[in-house]
Amino acid sequence: MAVATSPTFEGANRVDPRVVISLAATYLIWGSTYLAMAFVVTEIPPFLQGSMRFSVAGLVMLGIALKRGSKLPPLREWLRIAPIGALLFVGGNAFVAIGEQSVASGGAAVVCATMPIWVVMISASSKSDRPSMREWISLGLGFGGVMVLMGGPSLAGEPQHIAILMCAPIAWAIGSVLQRRLPATPTTKDPFMLPAVQMLTGGVMLGTLGLVTGERISTETSTGAWLGLGYLTVAGSLIGFTAYSWLLRNTRPVVATSYSYVNPVIAVLVGAALYGEPLGATTFIANGMIVGAVLLALRKPPMLRRSA
Repeated sequence: MAVATSPTFEGANRVDPRVVISLAATYLIWGSTYLAMAFVVTEIPPFLQGSMRFSVAGLVMLGIALKRGSKLPPLREWLRIAPIGALLFVGGNAFVAIGEQSVASGGAAVVCATMPIWVVMISASSKSDRPSMREWISLGLGFGGVMVLMGGPSLAGEPQHIAILMCAPIAWAIGSVLQRRLPATPTTKDPFMLPAVQMLTGGVMLGTLGLVTGERISTETSTGAWLGLGYLTVAGSLIGFTAYSWLLRNTRPVVATSYSYVNPVIAVLVGAALYGEPLGATTFIANGMIVGAVLLALRKPPMLRRSA
């Protein structure tokens, strides 16, 4: 059985540019979506904003995939992928939006930063994904950096919002692991079709939940809220999630999920740039810890998975 050479390194030490671009997308874009989501959810209910966001992005991705020559997946593929869409977009994304209705963004960021730990713990049952000691150190260092950055924020808020928020990283982690373990088919190997199916199935479920729970969109919703939703759709879903989906299928779990540690840093820096929020010594200490964690995660063995 032949083993394909990992394209992570073009030579001895060169990193595959696809990994760099995908990581940059999840780091920078998803770091800014914390603020955008907190703003949008004040005017557009969590389930319906998620449904519009992911349905539109899914349709765009589906159109791109079909234009590139891909075939529409058979029903069995939709049914196989639908639970993953539910875990990622209902359990992961919408639960965060619900939690941020009363929980401060700092507390939400720390809760979400536990996601890589959940992914690694769940993935540990697979020999190929079992973390090394270096990766465990990377996880601990990254989570510690987030705690320093946020100053150990308390989870003040409505009890039901806190409970739902605590479930979000677990749901996202389970969905991420299941996506990595999807069998190789034309659909799952297509970088556009797979996220399209996930977003469309997740978007339909979110819309159904929104209508069942009585969510409604006011006719007085501000232009700013719609622009924020547009940003979440284009940047957060079309670009960010597509990059994350590719990373999940092609890199180690610690690498693919490392954005969870970097995103709070980006959020703090964006807040400082836009609103003049102060940057203290703890910000720079935390940044150093998180950068160290990412560098550990990105070291050899090769980042890209090997396929038989």
